[in-house]
Amino acid sequence: MPTEHIALTEAVYYILLSLYSPLHGYGIMQKVTDLSAGRVNLAAGTLYGALNTLLEKRWISALPGERNSRKKQYEITALGAEMAAKELLRLKELLTNGEKIIGGAEK
Repeated sequence: MPTEHIALTEAVYYILLSLYSPLHGYGIMQKVTDLSAGRVNLAAGTLYGALNTLLEKRWISALPGERNSRKKQYEITALGAEMAAKELLRLKELLTNGEKIIGGAEK
């Protein structure tokens, strides 16, 4: 499966970051909100659409659940971690180039 790099959406990037520890859907929503200091809030439809896509790409996996439990937990896979790391490098490049041209952080 090719891993050529494409820019990740902010939502997908935060979902991948949130799944370095297994979480269920509502936990992912909370973690993304926490990581983004409240700036990114995922609606259920957006989250579950993204989770299905990430499962298809094998960037995350669903953990075996308890019997009779509707709460499915997810975790990042090695491929998903590779994609998150590539995105981090891309974002660092954007920041570095922006600082060279626009200037550094306010002092």
